[in-house]
Amino acid sequence: MTSSARTLDLDITGIAHGGTFIARHEGRVVFVPDAIPGERVRAEVTEAGDGKRFWRAEAREVLDASPHRREHVWTEADISRVPADRVGGADLGHIDLEHQRVLKRRVLQEALDKFAGGGIDAPAVEPVDQGDGTGWRTRVSLHVDADGRVGPYAARSHRVIDVATLPLARPAVEAAAFGLRSQKPGRVDLVEAGDGRVRVLPRPEGARRGRSEVVFEQVGGRRFQLDAGGFWQVHPRAAETLHDAVGQALAGLVDPDATHFDLYGGVGLFAATLAGQGASDIVTVESDRRATEHAAANLADVDVHAVTARVDRFLTGIPDGTRAGAVVLDPPRAGAGRGVVEAISALHPEAVVYVACDPVALARDLGTFRELGWDTSSLRAFDLFPHSHHFEAVALLTR
Repeated sequence: MTSSARTLDLDITGIAHGGTFIARHEGRVVFVPDAIPGERVRAEVTEAGDGKRFWRAEAREVLDASPHRREHVWTEADISRVPADRVGGADLGHIDLEHQRVLKRRVLQEALDKFAGGGIDAPAVEPVDQGDGTGWRTRVSLHVDADGRVGPYAARSHRVIDVATLPLARPAVEAAAFGLRSQKPGRVDLVEAGDGRVRVLPRPEGARRGRSEVVFEQVGGRRFQLDAGGFWQVHPRAAETLHDAVGQALAGLVDPDATHFDLYGGVGLFAATLAGQGASDIVTVESDRRATEHAAANLADVDVHAVTARVDRFLTGIPDGTRAGAVVLDPPRAGAGRGVVEAISALHPEAVVYVACDPVALARDLGTFRELGWDTSSLRAFDLFPHSHHFEAVALLTR
């Protein structure tokens, strides 16, 4: 390894959670984006200090390229650009799609080994479509700076970047984005709902967030209403993929006479999954009042009790003697946490299905479940966010 000033020639040895890559310099870990394990890159150190256990650097040049390197799907994110001008949001876009999934599996395996106690094999990350991994984002957030410039942020920055393309966006969303005019500083959300029409939702700085238009999505023959600005999966096939995966995990495990729980339930997607598996007494819990209202409407034909509450608080108030059947939880990126996992376990449900968008949070919570006597009976992962480091996982836990 050679070095001059703050520039290092580094051998990339692994991938870290979050879409950066790992090298070592004089015994210290260096995190470097825009690289691939097996490559040698020239990088500029951006964050260092004698007291730090790790450094951060920006890749400036590929000295020895991986056979998995491809032309970046987003020109404005390519390594040929100055790091400050590279957009964020497609941090694996320079890697062959199949190898992206190999790397995502590696991240999941390392998280399971470190936080879940070992002995759980990470599954292959399943592709959801057979395309080139572009054109899937039905929801895009752009930012508006003080000069009226509209675009995504640069990676690891709040600096707005002018772009000529949005390759991960659905074509209609991309067209709407480039048709924006005279936006106030803040954020603009673009949402393509189930009818294919794009809604433009300005979020000016300092403005109160008002109620947005009600839109509709379709999954498994059921229509779901939600606010245009509310949460829904970003990939057009994500909700159906996860609905099917949860249903397959629960097949044969749903007792129609028990009470079943859909935690962090949003507008009722997995409550509908439970109903489809034969559940007749379902409680869906969500802290967002509007989402709960929509869940009640979406499942009006099913015996569903839609509760607006924080999940941790709700679980402490479940009456003694409640016969819990299956619990489905889809927590935010930070995971459920020990308190929620312990409260779920204390219900003695027949099965738990955990839907996760973060491998480290999943692994930590699986570790807690295992401490409490639960086994991971099955685990699947889905590449619902191609060209980014994100993916989803679905775990079935049984006693």
